[in-house]
Amino acid sequence: MHILIINFNLQDLSRGQFEEACQELAQTFADIPGLITKTWLANEETNTYGGVYHFENKQAMLEYKESEVFAAIGNNPAFINSIITDFGILEGPSKVTGIG
Repeated sequence: MHILIINFNLQDLSRGQFEEACQELAQTFADIPGLITKTWLANEETNTYGGVYHFENKQAMLEYKESEVFAAIGNNPAFINSIITDFGILEGPSKVTGIG
């Protein structure tokens, strides 16, 4: 399994508008090959939004990062100060706590 975390701030877009767009795009993300799950993030107090993506493996994550969907996130002028970080997981303790 491989994890990708994307955070950004909204510019000229309200939380409600963002949430509506996320709802419309949820199936697009559900259809991404190798994506196990995506958790959508929102912290209105700090204006921080984004997602935590669980991929089957690093290759699936790399292929997503080459996709049009990923490019659209990066090219969206309403998303600023993006931070994109990927992680492998510690399989042993993660199994104990319910992942894997």
